[in-house]
Amino acid sequence: MLYIGIDVGGTFTDVTVYDEKRKDLRVTKVPTTPGNIAQGILNGLEDYKRDAKEVVLISHATTAATNALLTHTNLARTALVTNESFRDILEIGRQRRAELYDIENKRPIPIVRRRDRYTVRGRILADGSELEPLSKFDLIRIAKKISKKGYESLAICFLNSYVNMSHEQEAAKIFRDEGFKGHIDTSSDVNREYREFERFSTTVVNASLAPLVSKYLKRLSEILREKAFLSPIYVMNSDGSVSTIEQASRYPMLMIESGPAAGVLASRYLAKSLSLEKILTFDMGGTTAKAGAIVNYEPDVAFEFEVAGGSHSGRSIKGSGYAVRAPFIDLAEVSAGGGTIAYVDEAGALRVGPLSAGSDPGPAAYDRGGKDATVTDANIVLGRLDPVSLLGGRMKIRKDLAYKALKTNIATKLGTSVEKAARGIINIVNNEMARAISIVSVERGRDPRDYTLFAFGGAGPMHACDLAEDLGISNIVLPPHAGLFSAYGLLTADIERNFAIPVMGDTASVDLEQYFEKLRRTARKAIGEFREKGEGQKTISKFRFFEFVEARYLGQSYEMPIPYRKKKSATDIEREFNLKHKEHYGYSSDDRIEIVNAKLRALIPTKKPELAPKRNLIGSSKPIGSKRRAWVSNKFYDVHTIQRESLASGMKGKGPCIVEEYDSTAIINSTWSWRMDQFGNLTLSRYSGSS
Repeated sequence: MLYIGIDVGGTFTDVTVYDEKRKDLRVTKVPTTPGNIAQGILNGLEDYKRDAKEVVLISHATTAATNALLTHTNLARTALVTNESFRDILEIGRQRRAELYDIENKRPIPIVRRRDRYTVRGRILADGSELEPLSKFDLIRIAKKISKKGYESLAICFLNSYVNMSHEQEAAKIFRDEGFKGHIDTSSDVNREYREFERFSTTVVNASLAPLVSKYLKRLSEILREKAFLSPIYVMNSDGSVSTIEQASRYPMLMIESGPAAGVLASRYLAKSLSLEKILTFDMGGTTAKAGAIVNYEPDVAFEFEVAGGSHSGRSIKGSGYAVRAPFIDLAEVSAGGGTIAYVDEAGALRVGPLSAGSDPGPAAYDRGGKDATVTDANIVLGRLDPVSLLGGRMKIRKDLAYKALKTNIATKLGTSVEKAARGIINIVNNEMARAISIVSVERGRDPRDYTLFAFGGAGPMHACDLAEDLGISNIVLPPHAGLFSAYGLLTADIERNFAIPVMGDTASVDLEQYFEKLRRTARKAIGEFREKGEGQKTISKFRFFEFVEARYLGQSYEMPIPYRKKKSATDIEREFNLKHKEHYGYSSDDRIEIVNAKLRALIPTKKPELAPKRNLIGSSKPIGSKRRAWVSNKFYDVHTIQRESLASGMKGKGPCIVEEYDSTAIINSTWSWRMDQFGNLTLSRYSGSS
């Protein structure tokens, strides 16, 4: 049986195939086809068409939703129906300025224009009681307008619907009865939590994406079936779980940050095999670099983010994007990928990013029409990256074009040599990426020296040693096929569903077990429906529930998650909350504690690839490779270039050297030793006493 992971990135589409019988991985990397993503996927599966009937699972991550929101292209024409006098809530938001001192700062363009927002009489109060009945007359009048104007999608968002959803449900029924054929989202279904702006924004984002994502996934499924790939298709979510095609089409806001999550999942899976409990992840691809943290095999998870917004030094700028309230793996991201463009600004200073050459035209060395100097071009000029070809010879490289791009765009303008210009680019991009790793470590109270760095992505292993030295990290793990590591992570994800009920009561007065029993019934029903459809029967074993409450001190604005177990007393929850609050904020209080939400995560484990240790341990044999001049550890060396495929478990050596494989290149600095472990990972350690 074969398990396939497909990760569509901004530059490349990665395909990883795990053969359960042989217990090995096969990988393919092809350029992403922006105008027709499905074609790039088919190109990546070309070598596996004859084995299509052996495929039992396909897991997929895509940037389709993110790109649509970034570019405002292919979004569904969406209408919003809300309460009278609340037409402008999406623009008012939290009245937060993204750039406090920028007098020309503008809020992001609303996904739903003002003329596409409609209001209706009717009001539910915060306690769930009805102050004013919903006006059916208003709804029927609006339904006729919406049908006439040809909207594809409709978001229905009423105040306090998280506690009483009857008005939203009634409105949705009236629109259907009046003939609306498009997609309908109610905020009580998409995000049943309080805070109206975040709930409204999440619902609008979901409604605008649903038709696009539904059509894309349906078409992808049809194309794969035409090629005899008949297995279930799962879609990666932002929190590291996977959804079925049906679920992802219904709630596309869950998959917005799907690609970055997959690499963290793969790191967690590998960390368990290596018994490493403290991990920093570094993923450098063609467009961006991302850093994350895993402690005790659990990645950092947040429950709200802004999509299509700006960032500064790896931090999201609040108020610059569209608020989405959904779980996601919390990463720091910077515009520092292989395709990131370098330039000289008006003041004569060298800059790198945020623009990227992407896959089309790509870096100048790819000979696809790109004229700008990129990080990849700088690495080629410095001999750090193969100046002849990549991807096992499939992609030819033009070093002369990389040299020309750096000379024309950088060196001549700075009045320096091409090599110095290239070194400047590498230093700048390394500083940016080190800052991202600091955000998820130092800024969160973690000493990076206590952690092991997992470096992956096509360019991650090339910069890992430089970053580790900057941060004082002494151990690095470079997994096999690092350039396709995220695609491998897709095969390690479980199916998950999240459910929530608002509580809004203090610990002494609420019966939490009553709320969780409702959640369990809802979750069991959803899992039963999933199994009845027969999706993924060969990969599903049993399900588990993880329950928690979100609590805060009475009067606070934001809450913290606390695990919940049956028969857990109010005193237990209060004690755990106080301890966690003190750990995070340095103090606890005697104030009353309020339970905001009860939440349940239903997890259905899937069958995962087995990391079979290799038995051919051979001691200290040293491989010998060819040599080339390369910039390593801040100077030029004539270094050995070793083909990773020639390394067997137990082989070891010292830097400086370069280890090349099909999808990535590792630069091992002069103060590092390396060893190939039993799982095929390159494990790097700094020399004893090195600084």
